[in-house]
Amino acid sequence: MKPSAAGNNKSAPKLSSLTENKKRDGRLYAHFDNETYFQLAENENVLVKDYPNTSFSLNVNKASYSNVRRFLNMKSKVPVDAVRVEELINYFNLQYKEPAPGNVFRIESQLSSCPWNANKNLLFVNVSAKKLDLGKTAPGNFVFLIDVSGSMDMPNRLPLLKAAFQLFVKNLRPVDKVSIVIYGGSVGIWLDPTSGADKEKIIQSIEELEASGDTPGESAIRAAYTVAEKTFIEGGTNRVILATDGDFNVGETSEKDLEELITKKKQSGVYLTCLGVGMGNFKDSKLQALAKKGNGNYAYLDDINEAQKVLVKELTQTMYGVADDVSMQLEFNPAAVKEYRLIGFDNRRDAIADDKSELEGGDIGSGNSTLAIFEILPADTAKLNTGNIIASIKLKYNCGNDTLSHMLRYTAIDNYKPIDDIDKELKFASAVAMFGLTLRNSVYIHQANWPLIKAIAQSSANESDFLQQQFVKQVLNAEMIYSDKLPARKKGRRKAAN
Repeated sequence: MKPSAAGNNKSAPKLSSLTENKKRDGRLYAHFDNETYFQLAENENVLVKDYPNTSFSLNVNKASYSNVRRFLNMKSKVPVDAVRVEELINYFNLQYKEPAPGNVFRIESQLSSCPWNANKNLLFVNVSAKKLDLGKTAPGNFVFLIDVSGSMDMPNRLPLLKAAFQLFVKNLRPVDKVSIVIYGGSVGIWLDPTSGADKEKIIQSIEELEASGDTPGESAIRAAYTVAEKTFIEGGTNRVILATDGDFNVGETSEKDLEELITKKKQSGVYLTCLGVGMGNFKDSKLQALAKKGNGNYAYLDDINEAQKVLVKELTQTMYGVADDVSMQLEFNPAAVKEYRLIGFDNRRDAIADDKSELEGGDIGSGNSTLAIFEILPADTAKLNTGNIIASIKLKYNCGNDTLSHMLRYTAIDNYKPIDDIDKELKFASAVAMFGLTLRNSVYIHQANWPLIKAIAQSSANESDFLQQQFVKQVLNAEMIYSDKLPARKKGRRKAAN
């Protein structure tokens, strides 16, 4: 995509990736049932001689995988635009390696063969963020913004969120504090700022929540940020945690209006985490847009196990940032690479169509690992030669209140190994990428098929990793659904839904 000529336009939609000087073409977003997803324009093959430079935004969003899992568990095909391939790959936090002491990030790369196209190679680029010691981390100021509107009155919505927040509260420190703002028929402060030492009081307040009324999302967001600003901890973690199905039906309900509101509010230094729940009327597009604008992250909770993963196991990744506005730029070497394509990090079509849209970096949490995969076609004259430069890489980021922009440089060299000889986690990542591309019905997937995806997943999944083993089962699920091999349903009267 071409860079913006309009300067810094904060209200314009933001790009996930950008190829310098390339023209744009795009559309808006799609509905599935009453759910909404931004239409995505799949990244194209790009000639290095014309466009050697490409950039993309790093983030810790992982919502797409658990949402995809929800559809497959219902034995349903997945809406194409619900599949964000980079979120599927990075759901598993693969290839994490601690940065050197004193460094914020570590970059590594691996060149390998491409399982779905014998003429191509894969370039894996991994970025690992430093881990914070939670015991030494500054206090946290958390505002739970909980949707208790009528649409939340289902087992997989408010009851799930209540259980999820209680898990989070059990891990609070005495130096942390929590406030609760609710919105349904009206907006109100449900719990005044309370110390993390008073867990019973916080949990009791959560347990007493009930669903009813409309959803004045805009005024609720304003109220939550006001509370967060009044209780702001200088040098601490200040975060609003919005939990909803995204069905805002009163107030500033369009994505553009909500994005502008969040853009203004993030200037206060308060970050945003969005937790999505529900099905049928789930508004993925709204929550994704809010998280991107609010220096934040976004997760979808399909069950209590996912809540445990997001709010307990990956607590510091989700809630404690180590860098803001993180983006990566690669300059490919035309002597080694003829053509490249970034897998995932696809742009919203409305962002592509808007000449004012710009690349905006993401917020990276403690101990996070982000893996990007490029499909590359070697140059006609390129020879396999260990040490040849494939690409020069620049990682750009800011650190908290530090106004200085930082840069980490790295050179990706030709360290080619066949796919069966590389680290198993990278091989597993190739299976996840192929899985996502197949669900998206990508035009760039060539020799891929479900048996191949299954074989690579089974041969590379860590036997002791529950999530990786669960992925193998989802591949089997998808194979049945997309190959029309589902067992016939028994005839008879259908039971009424609860």
